[in-house]
Amino acid sequence: MSGSASTSTGSRKLPRRRWVLTISLAVLASALIVGGLLARGPEARPPAAPADSAPGAPVGARPDASPTAVSLPSVPVSITIPSIGASSDLVGLGMEQDRTVEVPRDADQAGWYELGTSPGQPGSAVILGHVDSTRGPAVFHRLRELVPGAHVRVVLADGAVETFAVSRLETVRNDDFPAQRVYAGTPDRPTLTLVTCGGEYDAARGGYQANVIAYAEHVSTDRSLTLR
Repeated sequence: MSGSASTSTGSRKLPRRRWVLTISLAVLASALIVGGLLARGPEARPPAAPADSAPGAPVGARPDASPTAVSLPSVPVSITIPSIGASSDLVGLGMEQDRTVEVPRDADQAGWYELGTSPGQPGSAVILGHVDSTRGPAVFHRLRELVPGAHVRVVLADGAVETFAVSRLETVRNDDFPAQRVYAGTPDRPTLTLVTCGGEYDAARGGYQANVIAYAEHVSTDRSLTLR
C-alpha cells in the first residue's frame, strides 16, 4: 500500500507511492446522501473539511437535541482475518488536503475510514491496509489470497464482534478505482470493503498501479465472543 503517510523503519520510510483513492466532491456528496455515510462516530470530521480540521458534530444532530436524541454506532477497534493470518488494531483514517484518503502510518496496522459507516451499520464500511513496506510484507500482504466465504471479524469498542463473509475479490487499476462502489455502494445493508495496493509495481510511476479490493457481506453480530 502506498500514500503520503509513512512509517518509520529505523532511518528509512515507506516508499512514497500514492494510492489512487481520491474521492471527488461529487462522489463524496453522493456517498453522504445515498451511501449511508451519515452514520459515524462523534470524532468523525466533516467530509468537506481537510483531514486535519477540528472534529465536527455528528451529522443529523439538532443544536437543541438532548444527548440521548442521537444514537451513535460503536467504532471498530480491531480486525482479524483467520484464513490469511491477518490481525491488527485499527486506527481512524480521514482525508488528506488533496482529497485522497489517509493511509495508516504503520505498515503493520490497518485503518478504518471514519468518515464512513461503522462495520455492522447499513452501508459500506471501509478498512485499508498496506501490502508491504521497506521491511517486507505488511498487514494486508495476503489480502489477494482471500476466497469467497472467508470470514472477517471486526471488534467494536462496545465489545460486539461483527462477522463478514467475503463475497468477491477484484484488482482494479488506479485510474479506474470504483470510489462510488467502495465507499457508498450498499446503503441498504451492512457490508465491509477491504483495500490494499496490488498489480504491477512501477517506481517511476509512483508505485503500485492497481488496488486489491475485497467485498464482504455481513453474517452476524456477536456480543459474547472474545477474540484471542
